[in-house]
Amino acid sequence: MILKTENIVTSWHKLENIWQGGEELVKIGLPHSQLAPPWQILLLGDGSPTRHLRLLTSETIKVDIIDMSLVGNSHDNAPADIEKVPGPRLRRQVWLKTASGKRLAYASSWWEASQVDDYLQNRNLPIWESLSSLHTELYRDIQGIYYGHSQALEEGFGEKGAFWGRHYLFWHARKPLTLIYEVFSPYLTKYLGDMNYS
Repeated sequence: MILKTENIVTSWHKLENIWQGGEELVKIGLPHSQLAPPWQILLLGDGSPTRHLRLLTSETIKVDIIDMSLVGNSHDNAPADIEKVPGPRLRRQVWLKTASGKRLAYASSWWEASQVDDYLQNRNLPIWESLSSLHTELYRDIQGIYYGHSQALEEGFGEKGAFWGRHYLFWHARKPLTLIYEVFSPYLTKYLGDMNYS
């Protein structure tokens, strides 16, 4: 895959927030009238979203790489936690979709550019599968949760927003390995029930 240089970096799909919550709210959870328990397990749990999507759909989850761009030391309009990932950085954007082609999640991740090949040896695998195959010990540290709109994601998912998303850091050997920003498709109400945002 050809990497884009700093002067032609494409944008990524950040939500225009209606509401957002930080790390303290992530720890205690949201009122069920705001976000139904099954959705809280998906968004606020520290398990692998790829694994969760596989269990929900009974389908293999595939990665469709949208973009891999060198963003250098730019903050790239990412959550402030990007400062914890050493630069220069590479941004990777993907769709997570079922084997039958239904897009279920969007993710953008930022990596120290010099290390990305060490951890994503097969870039077409979901991050969790890549890291698990290397027996990399990880801690998923969820830092923020979001509810908002994105025209690009409406088009990409083929679903009307608003959307729930989150960002987290993966820690390895007591150091931040990558920052990940994920947004989930409302199509998942088929499996998880209504989101119940009021």
